[in-house]
Amino acid sequence: MKKTILVIDFGSQFTQLIVRRLRELGYFSEVIPYTSSHEEIKQKKPIGIILSGGPYSVYEDKAPQVDIDFLETLCPLLGVCYGMQLIAQSKGGIVEKSKVREYGRVKIEWQASTLYSESTQEVWMSHGDVVKVPPPGFSIKARTENGWPAALESKNIWTVQFHPEVIHTQNGEKILDAFAYLCGAEKNWNDQQMAESLIEDIKKKIPEGRVLCALSGGVDSSVTAQLLLKALGSDRVVCVFVNNGLLRKGEFEQVLSMYKDLGLPVKGVEASDRFLKALQGVSEPEQKRKIIGRVFIEVFEALLPKLQDIEWLAQGTLYPDVVESVTPFGGPSHVIKSHHNVGGLPEKMKLKVVEPLRWLFKDEVRRLGEFLGLPRDMVNRHPFPGPGLAIRIMGEVTPQSIEIIKEVDAIFIESLKKYGIYEKIWQAFAVLLPIQTVGVQGDGRTYEQVVALRAVTSHDGMTADWFDFDPQFLKMVSNEITNRVVRVNRVVYDITSKPPGTIEWE
Repeated sequence: MKKTILVIDFGSQFTQLIVRRLRELGYFSEVIPYTSSHEEIKQKKPIGIILSGGPYSVYEDKAPQVDIDFLETLCPLLGVCYGMQLIAQSKGGIVEKSKVREYGRVKIEWQASTLYSESTQEVWMSHGDVVKVPPPGFSIKARTENGWPAALESKNIWTVQFHPEVIHTQNGEKILDAFAYLCGAEKNWNDQQMAESLIEDIKKKIPEGRVLCALSGGVDSSVTAQLLLKALGSDRVVCVFVNNGLLRKGEFEQVLSMYKDLGLPVKGVEASDRFLKALQGVSEPEQKRKIIGRVFIEVFEALLPKLQDIEWLAQGTLYPDVVESVTPFGGPSHVIKSHHNVGGLPEKMKLKVVEPLRWLFKDEVRRLGEFLGLPRDMVNRHPFPGPGLAIRIMGEVTPQSIEIIKEVDAIFIESLKKYGIYEKIWQAFAVLLPIQTVGVQGDGRTYEQVVALRAVTSHDGMTADWFDFDPQFLKMVSNEITNRVVRVNRVVYDITSKPPGTIEWE
């Protein structure tokens, strides 16, 4: 893309959301690390640069820095949160720790600004530092209720203390749209452009050799396979779907049949015993994920002698997986948990990894799937974790615990579809808890397992709210589970949002 808005990453959990919002508005954007050299930045030919938030304070010795004077010579700048403070300090302002930390929704008052036309705005703040004294040449365009600057502006530089990229900021997209307009950006990012760009990236990344594409039955890996086939051709792509013994009820057979109907060349591999043996006696969730990641690679590498010229392993990794598992650009962001296909991969592998979707969000991938012609049922399928049911069993994974959670999950999902609410929910699943409780079933005392049901709504998987079921639905599902699954006598419903929780329990 010739007209690019660059986002410089300082380690914020929201950095990729800036790119996402710009793309939703139709502007092409990409992320680069704050460690990028002057030459690397110039090669991108940016028409605008946004400096992201981050977990550091700008006055700390090890705080990430960039050359603001150099960036200013290239194009207009927008600083967000840490980016605002970094610009303010580098231009001669004073940034210090605030006595009152601003976190969550805050109302701000605007003056006349080229970024925002309304007089008030409810925004999302997440900071403990403030710009006490603006730098020379900058005017305060908005203030918080505490009186601190919420927006600063000078010639060719705009800054905001809040996060316009998160959905909690009222009209946040208008801030980004206004900045893009000031940069002269063109609205040319759409599904076709996205597909063409990803296909071209694959061709550049894999100029020769063949690829083993790991399929899961979900939209992410399926879209990855379709992109690979379009970019490289069927002779250079081998699709593999592994039964790790941790899939949902009847899923291995159903998924293979679904891929066959699509005409997708796929090889099914039975490896249940290998995974369950490796997980024997293991309860700690991070250890489970790393074991599963390692065994997946072992299974794939065991296939290599039977295949020819396989050099690459393709996965359907998305950005929420990356941002929770590793610091995306080696920056200072915090690791939330490992994913089996990101932070859970072994250090030494025979295959090189390619992840065409790693900077996309789930809804972008779903749109891409529809554009590529995947069936609606596949595109709208709820996310299912690569480690499968292992991370929905709190404690050791055993054949008995797997059977229990398979049955409960099947009842829950069947009920959602029966009542026509499956597609209203981002993700729904059951969790087997490591406790037993007393119950009364058949006029007798029982001492059996507890399961928790989880259903959330979300836009991109970065934040989520619990789904507000009709109580009658929950009553029906609870009865179905306790009547049909012999080892379960109690059902609870999880009403935790993300944050503070994650969507999955482990």
